Amino acid sequence: MLRNYIKIAWRNLIKHKVFSFINIFGLATGIAAFWLISLYVVDEWSYDRYNLKSDRIFRVVQHGTWNGGKFNLAVTSPPYAPALKNDYAEVEDAIRIDAEGGGKITYGEKQINEGAMLFTDKGFFNLFTHHFLSGDPNTALTKPQSIVLTKTLAEKLFGNTADALDKTILIENNPSTVTGVIDDVPANSQFTFSALRSLPDGYTDGWANSHVYTYLLLKNHDDFKKIQAGSDVFFNKYLKGPLGAMQYRMELQPLTSIHLNSNLDYELGSNGNITYVYVFGIVALLILAIAVINYVNLTTARSSIRIKEIGVRKVIGSSKKQLIMMFFAESVLFTVIAALIASVIVQFLLPYFNRLSGKNLVLLQFGFSKTVVIFGLFALLTGVLSGLYPALFLSGFRTIAAMKGQMGSQVATIVFRKSLVVFQFVITIVMIAGSCIIYRQLHYVMNKDLGFNKAQTLTFHISDKSARTKIAAIKSQLLQNPAVEAVGIAGNPIGNNDIGSSNFNIGADGKANSESKMVENLIIDEDFIPTLQVKLAKGRNFSSDMSTDRLESIIVNQTLVNEMGWKDAIGRSVRVGVDDKGNVISRKIIGVVKDFNTYSLQHKVAPMMLYLPFTANDEDNMYIRVGKNNIPATLDYISKVYGRFDIENKVEFHFLDQNFAKQYQSEQKQGNILLIFTILAISIACLGLFGLVTFTAEQRVKEIGIRKVLGASVTSIVTLLSKDLMKLVVIATLIASPLAWYGMSKWLQSFAYRVDINWWIFAVAGVLAVIVAFVTVSVQSVRAANANPAKSLKSE
Repeated sequence: MLRNYIKIAWRNLIKHKVFSFINIFGLATGIAAFWLISLYVVDEWSYDRYNLKSDRIFRVVQHGTWNGGKFNLAVTSPPYAPALKNDYAEVEDAIRIDAEGGGKITYGEKQINEGAMLFTDKGFFNLFTHHFLSGDPNTALTKPQSIVLTKTLAEKLFGNTADALDKTILIENNPSTVTGVIDDVPANSQFTFSALRSLPDGYTDGWANSHVYTYLLLKNHDDFKKIQAGSDVFFNKYLKGPLGAMQYRMELQPLTSIHLNSNLDYELGSNGNITYVYVFGIVALLILAIAVINYVNLTTARSSIRIKEIGVRKVIGSSKKQLIMMFFAESVLFTVIAALIASVIVQFLLPYFNRLSGKNLVLLQFGFSKTVVIFGLFALLTGVLSGLYPALFLSGFRTIAAMKGQMGSQVATIVFRKSLVVFQFVITIVMIAGSCIIYRQLHYVMNKDLGFNKAQTLTFHISDKSARTKIAAIKSQLLQNPAVEAVGIAGNPIGNNDIGSSNFNIGADGKANSESKMVENLIIDEDFIPTLQVKLAKGRNFSSDMSTDRLESIIVNQTLVNEMGWKDAIGRSVRVGVDDKGNVISRKIIGVVKDFNTYSLQHKVAPMMLYLPFTANDEDNMYIRVGKNNIPATLDYISKVYGRFDIENKVEFHFLDQNFAKQYQSEQKQGNILLIFTILAISIACLGLFGLVTFTAEQRVKEIGIRKVLGASVTSIVTLLSKDLMKLVVIATLIASPLAWYGMSKWLQSFAYRVDINWWIFAVAGVLAVIVAFVTVSVQSVRAANANPAKSLKSE
């Protein structure tokens, strides 16, 4: 019986080629889009789940509020891990990760600058799962100066992995012994490293200096609740003394939730966004729904053609159940063919999608067997859903009426079909409006005045400590080239969300009080402000002629002045910290700069103080403003000059505009992906419209012929065939506009600085949808209107 159903379905497919093509191609496109987005979503969800103990691993993070300042830190101070392991029996193991393990590796004649190396404790491999190619995970990091290499780094240094074990390499001229080689870190890991180095024995830096990542392995998953509940006790015992009174909360983040749910300061890497995963998951379902709706609409619209066939089958004994099974077989056949075509489309598009999304996805992401089973079941389910309403609808005609070709009242069916068309275009218009708003916001943040000149300013890290003591000489030689307009120094990279903070206006006892404020602090030299062309609102810049500036003066920004409630900040003396001997440090405000953004525009400008470096070691980021002409030659000149002072490290340039652009890479990727799938959604919806108007033209071919004989113009016939569908698109625009406004308002809230959502965006989205729909409908309408009426009326 099933074989017979399939044969009937195949004959109908061949007989009605145009509608079969529209149905299959629409379903194939929808399934391909769903498949691609599913691969992306599953990959995002899979982060860190490859670790065998992932359900018991947690990261310790900190939240605090005091004196108007807030912090949400992904890092802790080094003593956290041993203290938590000692104080809580629920903690099976605790390890720390310090991201500052990078440097120059030397082995024989080979030298490699490798920044992606991490310091960690010996228990790292007790928590995290990594396959060892050589070495023992239980002992690999137990001895000082031990290092575990990834496969790629081992091959770079030694040519293969077999020769790496027990070799001694130099890292910044300090010896380390290779104690293991592991497979490269999976792409779906929050850790991106090329090597792991053992932390020194007794590694600590006090409770007040947070710069390591702390991970706990708990004996049971639910034990994290008890540890979090003891946050106040832990704070009072260890942190209240060095940090002072504050509202403090320690949080334990499940390892598998970090990638999508954590956006704290000083994250170890660039995390994903759970909102985007949900949005793309919904988009995938909606695009598939559009394709399914096309099938339902076209199948039910063509019911008049098959009504006599249904009547005949009922007369010769077919039951309603058998008819339903026949139509189900037809829809499943269409879907299976569409799924096979979709697999080819996905395979072809994956390289482009990977470049767009920054992923490395493959068609058989789950393995061949699992992929076949999963998408076989998916195709079957899609076929059943596509065929459910048509099967019930078509099998429900009465036998006598069907034999006469009478369908009865079709009001409910027509309303249902129109509702589905409206639903399709609501989806597409929401996606069009969403894409427009995303691109407007990205254009805004990429071009907003940040308060300094980022376009022609480059920066690089001065990695060699001896070179930091020769800044004046480096500057002097650089400025000999007219293309180098200015050179300045800062202690932090601008645009990398990596600026420290400290207390400002503390009490005479050296502790924070109700008058204090948490502010960002940026170490600069006297040339930094003119190099970046930051504007002074009041007062003066630091001067090399003023010997007191280095230890006695600071500059603040306007936000700090406003938050302190000062009318005039110039000349004020404020306490800004405590030195190593416990003496309170006071400084005088000599200048106020206009606000400038040091972070992405998702953050407001924070209160900030700027001061000169205490030592040469603080001067580790150089900023150079260059002319617009012949930039490659200028960069080559800068490299050669710097190379005279640091012969071992190659300079790596970054333009500030590129640094800031990188902070919006995630939004740019998501915007590009949404745009591509918006185009797909429009295409599928228009394919359905094309099918509907084609069928309508076939049904009304004699009416069109009579109208032409009576003098109707092509324009009037096109209007006749398209006006009802255009009304549906207009209705869809009215429904979609508030939905798009609500959704995009929520998205824009993640930016401190954002564009307004103007009414014209929804008007443009609606007009664009109307134009595309009208062009689609008109193509077939014009063909029908230009047909020779003699052919359609020859039998009358």
